[in-house]
Order: sequence, then C-alpha cells, then structure tokens
Amino acid sequence: MEDTVFQITDARFLSRVIEGIDEISSDGADMMGDVYEYMLGIMAASGTNGQFRTPRHIIRMMVELMRPTLDDTICDPAMGSAGFIMEAAKYITEHQSDELLNIEEKERFRKEIFHGSDSDASMLRIGCMNMMLHDVDEPNLYYRNSLSDENDDTNRYTLCLANPPFAGSLDTDDIAHTLKAAVKTKKTELLFLALMMRMLQSGGRCASIVPDTVLTGDAQAYKTIRSALVDNHCMQAVITMPSGVFQPYSGVSTAIIIFTKTGAGGTDKVWFYDMRADGFSLTTQRTPQPEQNDIPDVISRFHNLEAETDRSRKEQSFFVTADEIRANGYDLSYKRYHEVEREVVEYEAPETIIARMEKRQKTIDAAFAEFKKQVNS
Repeated sequence: MEDTVFQITDARFLSRVIEGIDEISSDGADMMGDVYEYMLGIMAASGTNGQFRTPRHIIRMMVELMRPTLDDTICDPAMGSAGFIMEAAKYITEHQSDELLNIEEKERFRKEIFHGSDSDASMLRIGCMNMMLHDVDEPNLYYRNSLSDENDDTNRYTLCLANPPFAGSLDTDDIAHTLKAAVKTKKTELLFLALMMRMLQSGGRCASIVPDTVLTGDAQAYKTIRSALVDNHCMQAVITMPSGVFQPYSGVSTAIIIFTKTGAGGTDKVWFYDMRADGFSLTTQRTPQPEQNDIPDVISRFHNLEAETDRSRKEQSFFVTADEIRANGYDLSYKRYHEVEREVVEYEAPETIIARMEKRQKTIDAAFAEFKKQVNS
C-alpha cells in the first residue's frame, strides 16, 4: 500500500464507513469478498480507471475448463483486479475443502500458489485486497511490466490464466530480450503469448483470451506465434466467443486458446468450438438471457473430447488435424474449417420464366390499351 492516498477527509463519514464495515465483517470473509466483487462490478459498469475487465462468468468458465488444484502454481501476468487467480482460489476452495484442512496445504494455498503482475499500482492494490478477502492473505503480486527484463520468470508455473491487453504496442527498449528472440513484434497480444510459453514449466497449461487477429493475422509475427503453439507445444483448443462479450467497452471479436507447454511438439489435432451465446445479450446493456448460454456445453464437451472425434465440420464443435492447420498457414479461426450446410435450390427453366413474363406483359398491354381507349372516347 506504499504511496496510497487516504481520501476520506470527513470524520463523520469515516465513522459511518467503519461502522458499516464492522457489521459486514461479522459475517466472515466470504461476505466481504461478495461485497468487494460487487464494488468491482460497479467499477466495471462505470468504466472507472478505464480498465478493460473480463466478465466474471467468462473467467469462471476458463477456470472450470482448466480445473486448478492445490498442486498447481498459478500466474496471471496481466492480473488487473486479480479476477483469474481469485476465481482459481475459489474453485480450489470449493473442490478441495478437505485437503485445505491440512495445515501445510493451507499454508501453501495462502502463500505459494497464486502469482500475478500488473504495471498499474492502483489495480495491484485492488487485486491484492481481492485476494485477501478470499482467504489468500499473502499472495505473490508484483508491481512490474511483465514484458520487460525485470520479469525473469522462466519454467516456473504450472498454470497461466490471462486476458492480456489487446492492440497495445511497446517500445523495443521496453521488451525483454528473451521475448524479442521469440517473436519480432511490438504487439502486446503476441508478446504475452510468448511470455506465457516462457513462464510455464514443461507440462504447464495455459488458457488465454486473444483477439481474432492472433488467430488469422497474415504478418510474420502472428504466424511465428501460431506455429510455435502448434509445432513446439501441444495446442489443444480454440473457443471463439461472440463479439459482444466485452460490451460496453468494445465489440472486438475474441477467442480462448488452450495449450500445454511441451517444448517438443505434440499437437495431433485441435478442438474448435463456436460459442454463440454466453447467457447475456450481446448489446451494450448486456441483459441476462439464461436460456441462450453455450458455456455449460463448452465445459462439458471440453472435458469429454473423446466424444467429439466423429463430429462433422458442419456442427458447432469439431476437431481439425495439425497437418491441415499447417497446410492453411497455421490459421486457427473456426470459420476457416467450418463447413456451411447449403440447401439445394431448384429454379425454373429460363424458357418457363420467359413465357410467364410474356403472358403478363400481354395482359398489361391489353389493360393499357383499354385505358387509352376510355380516355380518348
């Protein structure tokens, strides 16, 4: 909390705030965590600090896809308000509550599992408080530019969950030498993918949100990253999301890519899923529409990929072989491989259409002649 400025200057107002917090805190940290998440939601709705936030249900979906455990060491190199690592902590608490009764496991949960970085000091404080209110009272959070040389994390984590900034560009001097060697670009969305490949241990997993340009870009830097994912590691899944997911901030089209770091290839086939609805309208209002929600289906199918093997390219999800992806210039877009089912439409013979037109024209001519006759009479 270094350099933090305390902005409540009215003594009476401060007293009311303290009394309100005291009443809430009597219900435990879970209630405090809920209140804090509500506050973050209000900030997100108003665009405070200009932060580009990941919707909570999308974070939860990604966490459920990756299923973190107490054996993981988890990192988000662009943590913001720490939504990903906080949700991972909640998932572990829900699914391994018995193991957390062990003192050693509890200490590891509190001090060792969760890591994050951000270059915005305000967001770092918010993220730190978020973690503390979810029973992770000593998280490893760092104030730094993750893409610079001050971040030397290599082969360290077993799981990365992130929504790195899109469409940003850095000065060459601000980019770590190892990332420059991996991909020649200044684009943050590519540099963060290269960073996560470096940060993961062999066998480590990653789920990251990327803009569509990462999947389809023709520039050499985009192809370098995609070929590294397919040829050097085990690329597992590409889940495209509807363009309204990040409303009201942006209508940008995005996808989730999931891969495992191997350093020796291993991509046999890649699973594609076209998520068309996420339980909310895709307008700026984002009103709930629970009947239109593909998220449960995404999670269910991802954890049962054996059943996806024989699905047609005309369906909402299917596999594509690594060889076919290479043959298509490492294009990772769903639309490239999806087959649109076209209905056969039979048209009448031209002679039939012409005959019908001639008949109608004769009727029109006769009516027009009768009209002229009546006018002139």
